[in-house]
Amino acid sequence: MSEKLYGIMAEFNSPGEILRAAEKVNAAGYRRWDVFSPFPIHGIDKVMNLGNSLVGWVSLALGAGAFLSVVGLIWYANDFDYPLIVGGKQPGSWQGFVPIVFETTVLLGAFGTVGGLLYLCRLPRLYHPVFRHPAFSEASDDAFLLAIEATDPMFNINETTALLNRLGGTAVSFVEP
Repeated sequence: MSEKLYGIMAEFNSPGEILRAAEKVNAAGYRRWDVFSPFPIHGIDKVMNLGNSLVGWVSLALGAGAFLSVVGLIWYANDFDYPLIVGGKQPGSWQGFVPIVFETTVLLGAFGTVGGLLYLCRLPRLYHPVFRHPAFSEASDDAFLLAIEATDPMFNINETTALLNRLGGTAVSFVEP
């Protein structure tokens, strides 16, 4: 083991086991830990104290910004810069501009969704210490892993290892950076 340590990782046999272990880790006061599994586990987000995602707010902000920008641009261009009577309607008439306003709002809202998701998930992540752990490659197939980071205030090598062993973790091992 090197001088630096990212954390300790344990493997569990089923989703139920890892959910119970996550509840106990949270109850023990750990705050910097994560669960890796091949599929979403119902209830794990509440156990990990994860709130609602901010992606929807980012999408709303970009969509609303697009709406206001396009409406402002069209209003300025048609009322002040170059007023034209088109189709018998007065300059600044809103009916002809609904399609471009709608399309731009949807487009930038979609960009906000994708961009917000990538930013908030810190993707693309080219390297993370758990990627080097031998059991991590199985997390996308059939392994259920729980990792506690060494930066957690409650972290103690001996106590954390003992806790993961008591919770039924198999292959409890250190994760080096």
